[in-house]
Amino acid sequence: MRTLKGSTNMLQRVVSFVLLFAVIAAVPSWAQKNEKADKAGVQATAITVPTDYVIGTDDVLGIFFWRDKDMTVDVVVRPDGNISLPLINDVKAAGFTPDQLRELLVKAASKYIADPNATVVVKQINSRKVYITGQVAKPSGYQLSGKMNVVQLIAMAGGVLEYSDSSNILIMRGTKSFKFNYKDALKGKNLDQNIELLPGDTVIVP
Repeated sequence: MRTLKGSTNMLQRVVSFVLLFAVIAAVPSWAQKNEKADKAGVQATAITVPTDYVIGTDDVLGIFFWRDKDMTVDVVVRPDGNISLPLINDVKAAGFTPDQLRELLVKAASKYIADPNATVVVKQINSRKVYITGQVAKPSGYQLSGKMNVVQLIAMAGGVLEYSDSSNILIMRGTKSFKFNYKDALKGKNLDQNIELLPGDTVIVP
């Protein structure tokens, strides 16, 4: 009986050891799956950004720190170009790509967190706008979410008004200006003038 009882205890200890080992071995795999799932969730909330995109004021960003939920926040880029994060405080964001900002955040967070792992996703772009004013149906600023030329912007603005001088439209880009003849463009003439617009461009329809 003692031999049988001792064998049973030994078997129980072996089974317990095997189960404990299995649980320990499963932890890294479980953690990796959770990390992948979390990152997939973050990426799902992101929008597609233009290849030349840099962060600007009023853009909405999602900052995600793996294993540091208190650091994970949505932020709006302020007019001074900065964002505010827990612990890190103010960080310059405007003028950087999302990847460049991620590197800055990792460097800043490394002073307080061991091996920080940050992700930056763009949730909303509000900084890339072009403007049209003058004799159009809906003069305003329009979101430049992708490629857009002058004719497309005029169409978004509801078209030119009846008494506009659409042969002498002006495109302002900083200190430069470009002329645009809308009537020629509609006839398929001088299509080179129908340039691709850049953030900040203003189209003036006299």
